[in-house]
Amino acid sequence: MRIGIADMHTGENEQALRKVLDMTRLMAVAVLLLHFYYCCYGAFQVWALSSAFSDRILANIHSTGLFDGFHRAKLIALALLLTSLLGAKGKRDGKLKVRRALVYLFSGLFIYFASFLCLKLYVPLIGEAILYMALTSMGFLLVLKGGVLFSRIVWDSLKGMDIFNRENETFPQEERLLENEYSVNLPAVYRLRLKQRKSWINIINPFRGILVLGTPGSGKSYFVIRHVITQHIRKGFAMFVYDFKFDDLSKIVYNTWLRYRHLYPRAPGFYVIDFDDLARSHRCNPLEPSAMTDITDAAESARTILMGLNREWIRRQGDFFVESPINFLTAVIWYLKKYRDGEFCTLPHVIELMQMDYDSLFTLLRSEREIEVLINPFVNAYLNDVMEQLEGQVASAKVAMARLSSPQLYYVLSGNDFNLDINNPEEPKIVCMGNNPQKIQIYGAVLSLYVNRLVKLVNQRGKLKCSLIFDEFPTIYLNNMDGLIATARSNKVSTCLGIQDFSQLRKDYGREQAEVIMNITGNLISGQVMGDSAKQLSERFGKIMQDRESYSINRSDTSISRSRQLEMAIPPSNISGLSSGEFVGMVADNPDCKIGLKAFHCQIVNDHRALKSEEEGYREMEVVRKLDASMVGRNYLQIKQDVQDIVQSEIERLLNDPGMRHLVLKKT
Repeated sequence: MRIGIADMHTGENEQALRKVLDMTRLMAVAVLLLHFYYCCYGAFQVWALSSAFSDRILANIHSTGLFDGFHRAKLIALALLLTSLLGAKGKRDGKLKVRRALVYLFSGLFIYFASFLCLKLYVPLIGEAILYMALTSMGFLLVLKGGVLFSRIVWDSLKGMDIFNRENETFPQEERLLENEYSVNLPAVYRLRLKQRKSWINIINPFRGILVLGTPGSGKSYFVIRHVITQHIRKGFAMFVYDFKFDDLSKIVYNTWLRYRHLYPRAPGFYVIDFDDLARSHRCNPLEPSAMTDITDAAESARTILMGLNREWIRRQGDFFVESPINFLTAVIWYLKKYRDGEFCTLPHVIELMQMDYDSLFTLLRSEREIEVLINPFVNAYLNDVMEQLEGQVASAKVAMARLSSPQLYYVLSGNDFNLDINNPEEPKIVCMGNNPQKIQIYGAVLSLYVNRLVKLVNQRGKLKCSLIFDEFPTIYLNNMDGLIATARSNKVSTCLGIQDFSQLRKDYGREQAEVIMNITGNLISGQVMGDSAKQLSERFGKIMQDRESYSINRSDTSISRSRQLEMAIPPSNISGLSSGEFVGMVADNPDCKIGLKAFHCQIVNDHRALKSEEEGYREMEVVRKLDASMVGRNYLQIKQDVQDIVQSEIERLLNDPGMRHLVLKKT
């Protein structure tokens, strides 16, 4: 088919077409002349333009029925003329008007058919014949003139319909459904030239990462992320979902879990973390001591929570006044991890212990040998009365952590309804964690800690396949996300990141880490994005061969130049103008399942009526426990009392031990 289309543009074919059209027009003139000869035969006899030979030819033609009826021959001549005008291009003229062409055409038709009235006039035979043939010929020429103009206008309009070059920018896309036990398959439609065709977005290897971009309202959640959720639960994945606008996605997760949990070899539990509705929230300790094997785990948790509370620190990592608070918080966490085998190792206890006076706090921390190196700079600054430096090192951590002091947060963070080992084959889980856009900074920091600990646990060998889904990913901080995408593939961990724009990721994560995340992701699906994001995506999709046509018009001729050259498959302007539900992107494949057509530009097909009906039948998430404000308040006060008891009992123990009495600080 491509060869046939290309051949039509060769000079030989165009010349042959012109000859056929010229022959058709000549036939029209010949039929009209025969009509004149037949109808005005008396005049031709007077002019001595008839002969026995021509009369025999006329008789033979008459036997064909050409002259049955006065207007038959004229209609045949007109039909041949109009046929010859179908391919008329002529000289291109930007000033051609449809009205002018129609005036010529209809006035010509009127004169052409009304000329028969001349034969009814009471005038001499010669005058009658001359007048009839002159008017008919004039009408014929006017129809020819108007038809040529109109044909040029139609031809030019057909050439100019695709003013945005959309037809040239279409390309073949994957139309096969390629499915496996891990895949996400999205039905779609796309345009190829002037035809709409069905296609599939086949994410056959989600473990290479899925990056979903799009401005608000572009359809990231409705057209993409919800299908990742439903298809992965149907295929038996353990799952974690970060739900930025709780409970938009969590409701989908919960009802899909109810529908498909019987398909799992071992039915997974469903858990929710929500700091606003405590009755429906489970409790979980992100600093579970059994999950922290060495002090580096405590350091990683400290970095995550402080970076989540102070997002500008992300770009200042390595600075003295950034690393010092992290070391200080690491020491507090590890101290509680070692104290009574982690009985009080929770984030609320860490926050309350940090708020103690320096004498008591440094006394306790000095007693733990494993954190001596971390705490010595702070103790020396305190003993040497370098309070300005000490406040710069410690106060930033204390002030930031104090923002997390609330009864609701303490209640959720101090319990232990489940652990974060969600893809444990013996105890699989589906976990949803909800944020609140109005409390994004506080909740986001705590959820960042949850996610950091969860990622550490799921990225291990011998676990179930697992799907991690982050809606509005930049609103939380996950250190080493690029490392997770790079290494979790072999451990069957799928990561789906939803972001609004590349610039948003750069702002919250820093340019270097954002660039790595963007470039390391194998599967990319983008709705409408603007600016640099659109340019970067366009370059990623590459170029395709496109037809180009240019016109050069001068006084006497029109020059047409055609060429083929490589142009952007999806220009930035197209990406910036995508409608809701319309996506561009590129998928990754497997060695055992090659995908030749990886790029796509299509409209994802959702059955809106079925989805609406399904949502109307959704069940609300169950209440976990009956709870009142007094229970939450008692838990809050109990944590404060626990820390007071720890300080008092430990200082008494140190004072009663002659070998450790020197550790007790009493600065005057």
